[in-house]
Amino acid sequence: MTLSQRLLPTINVLARVSALFSLSIIVPIAVAWWCKDAGLWPFIDALAGLLLVSLSTIALTQRYKREMRSRDGFVLVVGVWSLLPAVAAVPLLIYNPATSFTDAYFETMSALTTTGATVFTGLDHLPPSINLWRHLLNWLGGMGIIVLAVAILPLLGVGGMQLFKAETPGPIKDSKLTPRIRETARNLWLIYAGLTLICALLLKYAGGMSWLDAVCHAFAALCLGGFSTHDASVGYFNSPLIEGILIVFMLLAATNFATHYFALSGRKLSVYLKDSEFKAMLTLITVSTLALAGFLYWQQTYPDYLLALRHVAFNLVSLATDCGFASVDFGAWPIFVPLVMLLLSCVCACAGSTGGGIKMIRTMIQVREVSRQMSSLLHPQGVHPLRVNGQIIPNQVLFSVMGFVFIYFASIVVLTFILLLSGLDFISSFSAIIACINNAGPGLGEVGPAGNYQGLNDFQTWVCTFTMLLGRLEIFSVLILFTRAFWRH
Repeated sequence: MTLSQRLLPTINVLARVSALFSLSIIVPIAVAWWCKDAGLWPFIDALAGLLLVSLSTIALTQRYKREMRSRDGFVLVVGVWSLLPAVAAVPLLIYNPATSFTDAYFETMSALTTTGATVFTGLDHLPPSINLWRHLLNWLGGMGIIVLAVAILPLLGVGGMQLFKAETPGPIKDSKLTPRIRETARNLWLIYAGLTLICALLLKYAGGMSWLDAVCHAFAALCLGGFSTHDASVGYFNSPLIEGILIVFMLLAATNFATHYFALSGRKLSVYLKDSEFKAMLTLITVSTLALAGFLYWQQTYPDYLLALRHVAFNLVSLATDCGFASVDFGAWPIFVPLVMLLLSCVCACAGSTGGGIKMIRTMIQVREVSRQMSSLLHPQGVHPLRVNGQIIPNQVLFSVMGFVFIYFASIVVLTFILLLSGLDFISSFSAIIACINNAGPGLGEVGPAGNYQGLNDFQTWVCTFTMLLGRLEIFSVLILFTRAFWRH
C-alpha cells in the first residue's frame, strides 16, 4: 500500500470532520445577527468557504474511503487537532485581516486544547459573536472533538473505538462506562452539558453576570479552558460569590467524568468518597491552599488571612486544575507561591477529566511504586502488589506510566531550552512550556496573568502552539507519528 493510498482515506475523514465542525459557525452567526455586531459577515463568509472546500475534498477522495485501521486512529487524532484550529481561525482572519495566521492559529489551538492562553487584547470590546466563538471552541474541545464525533458516528461512517482510545485521557483506557462506545460518549456529553447549564444559570442569577458573560465563563469553567470575555479575566467582576461558584465547577470539571457518571446513574454520592484519585486531588489542593494563604499572610502580601485565602483559593484551584482563570496578578506574589501553583498544574487533574498534565492517577501510581520499591529493599522476599482504588495495577500500566512521566519531563526540558535559545528569559520560557503542555493557560514573567502571549515572536508562538497539541494528546499520540516504524508497515 502506497503512502497516498494510506493517507487519502484519512483525508476523506478529515474533510468530513471539517465540514461537520464548520456547521458550529451557525451559533456565532445567530448571535451576530441578534446583536447586530461586526462579526456577522465574516462568519457567513467563513462558513461558505469552509463548506465549499470541505465538500469538494470529500467528493475528490470519496472513492478512497475504507474502514479505518488501528494505526489510522493516531493519524486521525493528530490530523483533526491540527486541522480544526486552522478551520476555526478562518472567521478571525476575515474579521480582522491585520491578525497574522500565526496568532489566529495559536488562539484557536489554545481554545480547542482548552489551554486558555491568548494573544488577543481588548477582549472587553470584541463583538459578542467573536467572544462567543472563542468560548464555544473552548467548550467543544473540553471532552474532545473526537468523542463528539464518536457520538454522532453515523454521520462520519467510521469505526470509533480506536479513536476514543487514542484520545481518552489517562493510563487505564480500556474500562468502559457502557458496552457501546457511542453510548459512552453520549453519556459523558450529557453530564458535561448539564453541568455547563447549571453553572451558567448560577453565574447569571446568583452571580449577576450578563447572559454572554455567564455562558462564556460556564463554557470555560467546565472545559477548564480559562478564556474570559474581559482582559482582567474573573478579576473584572471582583466578586467572591462568582469566584466561589467557579471554584466548585472547576473542581467538578477536574474530576473523572466516569465518577460523575457512576454517581448519577447509581444516585450515590459515596462514589466520590471511594474514588482515591478524587480524594487525593481534593486533599492536595486544600492543604496547598491553606498553606500558601498562610505564607502570603506571613509575607504581608495581604493584610488579613481571609483575604489571602480568598485569592489563593481561586487562583490556585484555577491553575492546579489547568483552567487558567485569574482574579489577581499572582505573578506579583512572592515567586515561591506561583511556582508551587504551576507545579500543581502538572499533577492535580484526574484522568478522564477535562484537565491536562500528568494526571493524579499517574502521580499516585508513581508514588506508590516508590513506596513499593522501598518495601522491597526492606523485605526482599515479600510480595508487594501495587494497588490503586483497591485494584492491582498490572505491570503493563506501570511501565506505560513510567514511560509517560519520563517523556513528559524530557519534553519540558527540551522545549524550555528551545525557547531559551530563541531569546526568551528563563522564567517566561519555563512557565510558558509548563502552562502549555499542561493546557493551563497563564505562566509567569512575560506570559503571566498581567499580560499574555502576544509579546512572543512567531517562532516562540509556534513552539507554544506545538506544546499545547503535545500536551492535549498526551505526547505519545503525537510523537509516534515521528517514528520510522509507524510508517514502515
